[in-house]
Amino acid sequence: MQQFLTQNSDIIIRLLLAMFLGMLVGLERVLVHKEAGMKTHALVSMGSALFIIISEILAIKYGNVSGFDPSRIASQIVVGIGFLGAGAIMLQGSRLLGLTTAGGLWVTAGIGMAAGFGFYTLAVIATALVFFVLVVVYLIEEPIRKRISEKRVNEGDANR
Repeated sequence: MQQFLTQNSDIIIRLLLAMFLGMLVGLERVLVHKEAGMKTHALVSMGSALFIIISEILAIKYGNVSGFDPSRIASQIVVGIGFLGAGAIMLQGSRLLGLTTAGGLWVTAGIGMAAGFGFYTLAVIATALVFFVLVVVYLIEEPIRKRISEKRVNEGDANR
């Protein structure tokens, strides 16, 4: 077991960091009562890291094969997460729901890709910025939304 851990420590660190950072992003989503929470974001991030690690291993193993391009795996992560995010977006009346969740899943995949490539600092900084957007920008945005909503109600009363 010791030898396994030693030989694979870099892979384990990459996957664990991706999972942990994805869970952090998902925690905010849980706290605001959204469907895609810690498990979903952890799996998206860790899955992205896994695919990046696979592409690196394939590049080492088959790098000299003509026409082989392991970077295609990374580009397909973006496409796949776009499909997953599209499933999170719903139209309810005239309101779109799930856009922030879809964006969160998309950026969480990017965080996982950064961790998968071993860009730990990039992954951590991106996670901190995601938290800034999800928490701090929300705190700035919410009073603005309330004022706009109040203004619409007052304009509706004036038109009666």
